[in-house]
Amino acid sequence: DGPRVPRQVRLLQRLKTKPLMTEFSVKSTIISRYAFTTVSCRMLNRASEDQDIEFQMQIPAAAFITNFTMLIGDKVYQGEITERAKKSGDRVKEKRNKTTEENGEKGTEIFRASAVIPSKDKAAFFLSYEELLQRRLGKYEHSISVRPQQLSGRLSVDVNILESAGIASLEVLPLHNSRQRGSGRGEDDSGPPPSTVINQNETFANIIFKPSVVQQAKIAQNGVLGDFIIRYDVNREQSIGDIQVLNGYFVHYFAPKDLPPLPKNVVFVLDSSASMVGTKLRQTKDALFTILHDLRPQDRFSIIGFSNRIKVWKDHLISVTPDSIRDGKVYIHHMSPTGGTDINGALQRAIRLLNKYVAHNDIGDRSVSLIIFLTDGKPTVGETHTLKILNNTREAARGQVCIFTIGIGNDVDFRLLEKLSLENCGLTRRVHEEEDAGSQLIGFYDEIRTPLLSDIRIDYPPSSVVQATKTLFPNYFNGSEIIIAGKLVDRKLDHLHVEVTASNSKKFVILKTDVPVGPQKAGKDVTGSSRPEGDGEGDPNHIERLWSYLTTKQLLSSWLQSDDEPEKERLRQRAQDLALSYRFLTPFTSMKLRGPVPRKDGLEEAHGMSAAMGPEPVVQSVRGAGTQPGPLLEKPYQPRIKISKTSVDGDPHFVVDFPLSKLTVCFNIDGQPGDILRLVSDHMDSGVTVNGELIGAPAPPNGHKKQRTYFRTITILVNKPERSYLEITPSRVILDGGDRLVLPCNQSVVVGSRGLEVSVSANANVTVTIQGSIAFVILIHLYKKPAPFQRHHLGFYIANSEGLSSNCHGLLGQFLNQDARLTEDPAGPSQSPTHLLLLQAGEGPEAVLKVKGHQVPVVWKQRKIYNGEEQIDCWFARNNAAKLIDGEYKDYLASHPFDTGMTLGRGTSREL
Repeated sequence: DGPRVPRQVRLLQRLKTKPLMTEFSVKSTIISRYAFTTVSCRMLNRASEDQDIEFQMQIPAAAFITNFTMLIGDKVYQGEITERAKKSGDRVKEKRNKTTEENGEKGTEIFRASAVIPSKDKAAFFLSYEELLQRRLGKYEHSISVRPQQLSGRLSVDVNILESAGIASLEVLPLHNSRQRGSGRGEDDSGPPPSTVINQNETFANIIFKPSVVQQAKIAQNGVLGDFIIRYDVNREQSIGDIQVLNGYFVHYFAPKDLPPLPKNVVFVLDSSASMVGTKLRQTKDALFTILHDLRPQDRFSIIGFSNRIKVWKDHLISVTPDSIRDGKVYIHHMSPTGGTDINGALQRAIRLLNKYVAHNDIGDRSVSLIIFLTDGKPTVGETHTLKILNNTREAARGQVCIFTIGIGNDVDFRLLEKLSLENCGLTRRVHEEEDAGSQLIGFYDEIRTPLLSDIRIDYPPSSVVQATKTLFPNYFNGSEIIIAGKLVDRKLDHLHVEVTASNSKKFVILKTDVPVGPQKAGKDVTGSSRPEGDGEGDPNHIERLWSYLTTKQLLSSWLQSDDEPEKERLRQRAQDLALSYRFLTPFTSMKLRGPVPRKDGLEEAHGMSAAMGPEPVVQSVRGAGTQPGPLLEKPYQPRIKISKTSVDGDPHFVVDFPLSKLTVCFNIDGQPGDILRLVSDHMDSGVTVNGELIGAPAPPNGHKKQRTYFRTITILVNKPERSYLEITPSRVILDGGDRLVLPCNQSVVVGSRGLEVSVSANANVTVTIQGSIAFVILIHLYKKPAPFQRHHLGFYIANSEGLSSNCHGLLGQFLNQDARLTEDPAGPSQSPTHLLLLQAGEGPEAVLKVKGHQVPVVWKQRKIYNGEEQIDCWFARNNAAKLIDGEYKDYLASHPFDTGMTLGRGTSREL
């Protein structure tokens, strides 16, 4: 035997060889309650031998995984969503048995993937998932699991929220970690976790949590920090709700408030079998004491305790009075745990109580009948066959009684409780053994304590809407939300007729209105993406993905409820087809890893740019950028909306379009680096000013120019209705409208307030829309390996100038409300071989252009715009457009980026 290794040395060896997590980052983008999330995890094997590693991530139970990719050394393993097979030998294992794992938190599921990482090599994991946030107790909650299992050198959570209706409230909770052993809390448990930074305006919020290693260690030495939770709500009108439309899909959010509550007929059914002995029964009793005090005078209630016997407090529903509440509490207090569990008998007795009361009091349309059912076990007494219990309950309730179930502990038949609630218009919750059952029960009751409407039906004209999700809802509780999504038959529809019928406490409610849904804002569709519609992952239409998510969820629920085998198979096939089309990992689909394939240049960087930018691709293309000097970093910009040719781009080349006469004129301006040029000056009328600052670069070899100039900064001042400043560079956008907001250009985001909307499409363009009638598109030109004469720069395009006045000026603005014509119209260039030769040499026929009273000699030319993707014919004005523009070059020089003065035209003010 060799010499014995001291225990301390063995410990150091184990610590040294454990794979090191170098980065753990989560990025989420929430657009209109629909959340896109990507988790990135990077690990390093420091050992001298290969190591097994496991990546695990808790995700919300309601979420669908859409993508998973592993990078092991120089190999790429790409996840692919396929039909679920009975057996699978893939290396991805996803635990869908919900919270039965030791480290599973309430309402989460665990995704796991294992791999072997070579010695001294790296691995990276990228997981993407999507979910529709549900409104509970008046708030949407977005929860991100931050449990990297070790301290990480780079740990970050970055969440963007975009709500066009406006953000009414937002809070970040302390880290929540109810069940993880060995975890702790930060020094301050009353507010956001340490290092959290929140920036927000009316419609946009950015939350960043980026703790240092020291801050992580103070929270939890083992790297199990907990759930990072954001709660928020949106502004809503007292009308028929908020309808949003994009590319033929719509979503309707309906959440009325300030209505009188409906009376509740409620029966509390409490398991008092022997297994409830001790803490569980005591906590449940305490919770029911609190709930009884919360009942309203117009409510009616009763209490049933059940074990192998059914014990009813009163054989009829009781009015809420101080005496009845006291008597009810005494009855609950004297309940003692004994015997088995007769679930069927307890439910039948509760339903009979409710049906009898409603039948004898004729208040069915003006009240809501509820059963709140709590158990910790399986049926052991009376009817124990699950299918018969479900059938008996469904036949007795007849859709008139809603059953809300709570299962406590690991021995409960949760599938039975889930189906009971699904089939009887209720909800279900699960409470773990070591959690406080009482507080869970109170929280669950709070969600349903205030019914405002019953028998809600939302109708749209069949000629306008197809494939809508569920439109019938038994109840609407205060603080929740009804969501419907569907497809529009006519994408050009201006108004959508909506009818809502429902009952409230005093009358039958009918709301009818025509909701304006168009025209859709074109600026939101300038994503630069060439993916086809319906391409699931990366599809730019978040409303389409919301529709597919909601439809898939409802198909899964229908499948779970159905007992008819042909019907179940039809539902399963529909759900599977939809999940495959949109790349959702569901019970009917599975994930297989394809690979390995060699990693291409730039792949890791592309993945690091995060899926979570919503409309952008969830995982970027695997194709690497070219290696020759000067290629653009991202794919060329392909405009998806009609952008006017009127623009300035490149060195800088100006183009002016005169649509009435179907003429296009172009000219160059050879400015000096540092010059700030006035592009659009309409400060006195529309309140809009656009200036551009030049940057210099050496001229290409063998060229005729001594230097090149490009626009490195575009500044926009909007003076109406309130003043806002925009500064755009190739790397960032700064928006200052009272609250200063800095947006990186490598992430897609949309922000807006007070009639100003800024949409950033990652590394492609920035669209600025003002009051819906003025739109500018700024193209971002980036080079991966720029040549000496190349610079990152911007192009400026006018997409919509309707809102600019006839007094508008500037190098581009002066031509927007003008027309031009040729006074000498030479033969078209295609009419003779000589003209063809001239074109090939870069020259063309000459003519005289008449514009704004000027006679301008011009020559026919071809010029590329839109990042070189489109070639246009234009008449070129030489000599820095000396005879074309008003005044001369120096008249267009601004003194600073937000200078609104103009020596030409009406504007003379130089104020800020």
